[in-house]
Amino acid sequence: MGWFGLDANSVADRTKRSGHVAEIPCVGSSIGRGIFGFIFLSIAGFAPWGIFGRWFYRHVGEAGLYAVCAFVFVGLSGPLLHRLIIGPGSLSRFYKVFSLSFSAYAVLWICAWMSLRGHVGSLVGLLTGTVAMGWILTRAFDANGSTIKVIGVLFVLNALGYFAGGWLENLVMGMKTIPLIGVEWSRSTRSIAAHLLWGICYGTGFGAGLGYAFHLCQQNTRAALKGIRHESN
Repeated sequence: MGWFGLDANSVADRTKRSGHVAEIPCVGSSIGRGIFGFIFLSIAGFAPWGIFGRWFYRHVGEAGLYAVCAFVFVGLSGPLLHRLIIGPGSLSRFYKVFSLSFSAYAVLWICAWMSLRGHVGSLVGLLTGTVAMGWILTRAFDANGSTIKVIGVLFVLNALGYFAGGWLENLVMGMKTIPLIGVEWSRSTRSIAAHLLWGICYGTGFGAGLGYAFHLCQQNTRAALKGIRHESN
């Protein structure tokens, strides 16, 4: 039995009661929704860091800044990503499972980063965070057999986006002039551009992992809904 009514039987029952045929997305559709939704979510979620970072560091500290970013991530996640969940009632259920799993991810990442720092802190934070997130997602969807695969997908794609974004951020911060134009730009402008590009890379990687993870977790749900379609025909 899953959590929040996300197991296949609960989704099938809600679908029958609704009288509407639920969309059954393919893996490409799920990954695409994850990527595009999480890119916008990352840009918004990291805006406090990229634009107001100095103010937050002075007034609430580093941990406070990360907590604000996590709050923005959770708050805006529903409208952008809830359709990763198949069937009616996806918005409220997405908020429940994502707020729980992403909060666990964020807390573990913050703890690892602030205690270890550098690439080691990032890797440990990404690993422990995605392990917690993957475990929660598979339990919520009653997909325990996919736990290792879900964790692996989340970790690999998340890490690729995270470190690609970090490399691009450092590259942009070292540029004294705008590429192709040759016009000088201020450090603050470079910082905003660098954080924006970092958010796009991170959103692409994490979004792809999240979309694929949700698709894996809902294998039984897709089978149940296909059975309902067959019965109705």
